[in-house]
Amino acid sequence: MTTATSAPWPHRHLLQLAGLPAAHLRTALALSRDFSRRLEADSAVGSLTELPADRRTPADSSCRGKVVANLFFEDSTRTRVSFSVAARRLGAEVIDLNSVGSSVSKGETVGDTAANITAMGVDAIIMRHRSSGSAHLIVRTLEGSASVSTHHTANTPSATTSPSALSTQHSTLPSPRPRNHHCSVINAGDGRHEHPTQGLLDILTLAESFNRLDTFDLSGLTVAIVGDVASSRVARSDIAGMTALGARVICIGPPTLVPQSLTALGCEVSHNLDQLLPDLDAVNVLRIQFERHETKPTTAPENAPRASSSNVIASVREYAELYGISSARAARMKPNAIVMHPGPINRGVELTPDVADSNRSMVLRQVTHGVAVRMAALQLCLNAP
Repeated sequence: MTTATSAPWPHRHLLQLAGLPAAHLRTALALSRDFSRRLEADSAVGSLTELPADRRTPADSSCRGKVVANLFFEDSTRTRVSFSVAARRLGAEVIDLNSVGSSVSKGETVGDTAANITAMGVDAIIMRHRSSGSAHLIVRTLEGSASVSTHHTANTPSATTSPSALSTQHSTLPSPRPRNHHCSVINAGDGRHEHPTQGLLDILTLAESFNRLDTFDLSGLTVAIVGDVASSRVARSDIAGMTALGARVICIGPPTLVPQSLTALGCEVSHNLDQLLPDLDAVNVLRIQFERHETKPTTAPENAPRASSSNVIASVREYAELYGISSARAARMKPNAIVMHPGPINRGVELTPDVADSNRSMVLRQVTHGVAVRMAALQLCLNAP
């Protein structure tokens, strides 16, 4: 096993994991690990700045006086709340904003909304939007025609990740930001592109489960991502981060949800879960994102999504029989293999309740790690040069 090599964090924004050097991934993961340990040791309610002075570290107050805006244009529970908790534990103030009740409902563009928020002196925008590339677009709007950074400019979403086309009219905008004020942007999920903090917390959970927290070297581990990979921003972040750290990643599902073209991302593709199940160290299960597929009317079974069939699967029942993680399938996994899920879970479809609540399930551990990872993301981006 190799020794972990971290590096100074140079990124003011966190938009994706694709293209990030392994050393930078380890920097973010190591800080996440340290925050996780502190949170568990202290179990403080509210901000870490409430701890006695002799129990604080410099990072505990690194966001004191900062203002973080949650700019969410899609539904969210775990991500929005954990970013809010993370910011408050670092001493920052938090503003929540969504499309309902904002000027976006009056026709204002998302870029103009971000520019106006930045003009008020906000230090970080946490961005979720249904359009792939939206977080990149906000950064380009705020920074004008200047490059976002070497890493992020070179890895702006392309056809490989199925993003919406970015309008060229934004490429030469003058910078609207206040003089001498910089606003960090953290991508909390943009369409089908990426969800970088979810990718980091999945890696942190995987590393903890297999005693890799000292090195974050995932060599020798085989991870399956099962489900609607074609629609999943989580899958793209997981593939980028896990493969960069040495893991073997296999995407599994029906051809309509796991097309062969995904191999361009650096993963393998299979349509046979049962054949590979005994060789897997971890299974990260994804729900079918019916809202991103053209659906047809049907009678939805109990506990199934509102749209229970579409042009990508014949039926929910058939999908669950072929790709759902049941207790019978879990029994065929390695003794120490784990099951993950980014949530929300559709119980009885991709996971049966007994598996979701079993000792193999790392679902709630992932949620716990989400706070630590988002603390790390905020601390690193807000203090980047």
